[in-house]
Amino acid sequence: MEFIIAVALFAFSSGITPGPNNIMLMTSGVNFGVQRSLPHLCGICLGFPVMVLAIGLGLTTLFNQYPILHTIIKYVGIGYLLYLAWLIANSSSKMEGVAKANPLTFIQAAAFQWVNPKGWIMAIGAVATFTSIEQPLVPQVVSIASIFLAVALPCALVWLGFGVALKRLLKNQRQQRVFNISMALLLVASIIPMIAPQ
Repeated sequence: MEFIIAVALFAFSSGITPGPNNIMLMTSGVNFGVQRSLPHLCGICLGFPVMVLAIGLGLTTLFNQYPILHTIIKYVGIGYLLYLAWLIANSSSKMEGVAKANPLTFIQAAAFQWVNPKGWIMAIGAVATFTSIEQPLVPQVVSIASIFLAVALPCALVWLGFGVALKRLLKNQRQQRVFNISMALLLVASIIPMIAPQ
């Protein structure tokens, strides 16, 4: 029980705080509403636990043998986040009459986990912190991934709901444009800790 509580607290504290997934989900809520953002939300909620499983069951060994792979994924992720920030800053909404942009699909959101620097830190941190070499690894990793799966949905719903609530406050195209640019800048700011020397 202590294990479950500890992992759940870690999953909640890391999943509810601002990061690329949450910023993009909130922005999707503002621009596209709940229904059109549900595939994005589900892609995050299922994609991240799958990533935890993969890291816990083998990728850690691969990265230890070939550290360059981790570095490559990190910088591809940073590049992709910058691209997403540009898309967010330039996205339009139904306020303009026709929505030119589309929310992320389930596959896009799930695949995004693999280039999300915060996601890598969370997954590796969880596996490193909450597994023990004295016990079989597979059940521990499956438990960690399952807890993240359970905690991800309420955290993601909070951010999506926050975005939908903000939409009511954004009364015109100019306000929504300012919001989108602000969220793009916040997304870029979330990358800084990944670039800064450790």
